[in-house]
Amino acid sequence: SPGAIMEHFTLNFTITNLMFTTDLQTPNSRKFRSTEKIMKHYVSQRSSGSRAVSQGTCLTFSPRSGRRRDDTRVDAVCSYKDNASLARFDREKLHQELSTMTNNVTKLGHYSLDRNSLYVDG
Repeated sequence: SPGAIMEHFTLNFTITNLMFTTDLQTPNSRKFRSTEKIMKHYVSQRSSGSRAVSQGTCLTFSPRSGRRRDDTRVDAVCSYKDNASLARFDREKLHQELSTMTNNVTKLGHYSLDRNSLYVDG
């Protein structure tokens, strides 16, 4: 879009049924690529369909060890086009929409989420 500026925001959440292993830190490992593909599908689908974000997509995923043995924390860097003629990015509205779309922050595809882990920083 003419006049559109790419802006970024981060999503943080914890998956409770994906045990963190070192191959999740290796970007060219099979497990990392598979997990990243699933995350991009679900998270980008959620953020791009959001009324709080216009044309959003998530670019990178950084999994890391969670507090418990079976937890994996995910940091996702996402972008959206900010255009004066479109609604401005609304962090709280996006959080609310993602909460609703993930069954009150409990499910993301076949992954289970820590209900208190979703954070949107914009």
